Amino acid sequence: MEKNQPGPVHGEQVLARTVAVVMRTAVVTIDVDETVLVAWELLERSGSRHLPVVHPDGRCAGLLDRADVAVVCAAPAASLSGLRVGDLLPARRSALVHVEQTVQHAADLMSCTEADAVLVLEEGGRLAGVLAAADIVAALAGRPVRKEPADTRLRAPSTVLPGLPLRRGYRGTAVP
Repeated sequence: MEKNQPGPVHGEQVLARTVAVVMRTAVVTIDVDETVLVAWELLERSGSRHLPVVHPDGRCAGLLDRADVAVVCAAPAASLSGLRVGDLLPARRSALVHVEQTVQHAADLMSCTEADAVLVLEEGGRLAGVLAAADIVAALAGRPVRKEPADTRLRAPSTVLPGLPLRRGYRGTAVP
């Protein structure tokens, strides 16, 4: 192995790191009072699997999973117009960790709560990022952490939801 290249990262080394080193900071958030349709649009545009939900003052309210939002969005659009993101949050509080805690602690918490992602908070309780199982696996594989903002550029949707404007460049037809 050459001198300039780092050696292999062992699992124990990754698990001993702080969550701040491994977590994803490039997250898109949504306000608790926003509509479910906007949540779906943000998930589609960003390509994210998780969407942190925040109160207007910046405190974390919870974490939505793409699958949960997709199930709700399968209902007729008229029934979705009054549904807010806060209505989708589970009754139990989302799992969360602090930036200074270890990846081992976060992985244990994820295992106990059967969550595939946890919210990561700063000292003041503000959202610092999200740590997903995929981020831990990427760290174990030696891949760098995604620090740039999520891709929210306009691109053709896989489906068009009623009531949402078409994205630029989309060549299909809208659902009436």
